[in-house]
Amino acid sequence: MTDTPASFDVAVVGGGPAGLAAAIALAQTGAATALVARRAPYADNRTTALLGGSVDFLAELGVWQLCKDRAAGLKAMRLVDDTGRLIRAPEVRFVAEEIGRDVFGYNIANSVLVEALERRAAELPGLVRIEQEAERVLVQEDTVTITTASGLTLSAPLVVGADGRHSLCREAAGIGVSTRALNQTALTFNITHARPHHNVSTEFHTPHGPCVFVPLPGDRCSIVWVAAPKEADRLFALDDDALSAATERQSHAIFGRVQVEPGRHLFPLAIERPHQYARQRIALVGEAAHVVPPIGAQGLNLGLRDAMDIASVVSKARAAGEDLGSAAVLARYGAARGADILSRTFVIDVANRSLLSDLLPMQSLRAAGLHLIGSIGPLRRLAMREGLAPSWRPSAPGTSRRAG
Repeated sequence: MTDTPASFDVAVVGGGPAGLAAAIALAQTGAATALVARRAPYADNRTTALLGGSVDFLAELGVWQLCKDRAAGLKAMRLVDDTGRLIRAPEVRFVAEEIGRDVFGYNIANSVLVEALERRAAELPGLVRIEQEAERVLVQEDTVTITTASGLTLSAPLVVGADGRHSLCREAAGIGVSTRALNQTALTFNITHARPHHNVSTEFHTPHGPCVFVPLPGDRCSIVWVAAPKEADRLFALDDDALSAATERQSHAIFGRVQVEPGRHLFPLAIERPHQYARQRIALVGEAAHVVPPIGAQGLNLGLRDAMDIASVVSKARAAGEDLGSAAVLARYGAARGADILSRTFVIDVANRSLLSDLLPMQSLRAAGLHLIGSIGPLRRLAMREGLAPSWRPSAPGTSRRAG
């Protein structure tokens, strides 16, 4: 690393999908960019449903072309009330063709996506990879200094904190965070099954949270099963045959015989939101900026919009000759992200609370709302478009409205 320049226009701390995307997008604006993160293979089999705007953005970055052949298109989405309650919502089906798209998006293994992001990052001459963990982040008047575990020091007028829920960058900026733990745990794993999924994602709503079957290439699905913590622990502890049988029952055998694949994970759910999205020359992206339950596939899609917005703000600031880490530039990023993150978090929280509620009035409201969405075409199409991305956001430059 002796030939690594000591100063950059922007430094990104954190090498997850959101951090990699932000680094690539920033480098493509012409900003001299450093990515400070160890290059570690993605070790588990979790997947992400990338919605249309995210696919468009990844295509603009030159990433989607490297991984699209290993993703499964999501042509339709079913919501099934499986609560067994007195008042239940009707089944709602969303079809991408109804809003002029081939698919809503694609489900892809996180390991495949990270591999494609890493490949693209390595191609960019304006992006320097520093394969070490940041150990110290120090905010100064006109710059931010990052010191790695080996003692390497670099600086930039703007640092993008993509270093997760326990963000060192967020702490350095003095940004507090509000956290609300949910009495729910997500169990994730993948399955093979006997019947084809026909590229339809099916979400069963249970009294303790959704259980979602999301298509993967071939006769496979990824599962996100949200349950009460004790039930999630019980499911996690089952052997493969018993968990396969439980999954087949939960799916109401719509996929025929089910077989669990190796690898499963448990995640206690919470909602986390920083008090600011940018401060003291540091802008937050990904889970440093928001943590939401895995409902509506919003988590990484929000993170990719963070990356899109910080790159857009930096591009305009560079063109105007501004200090990239100035309060005015950071304020523009905060304004760009605030409404999107707050609105998505609110909708996810309300949807989750309404599903968990035992109150008959709340169950009635939920059932009535889903009935209206399912039966009124313009309302259904509005819900589909808003689910992909906020309608008030412009498309990424040069992107198509059709995913893929």
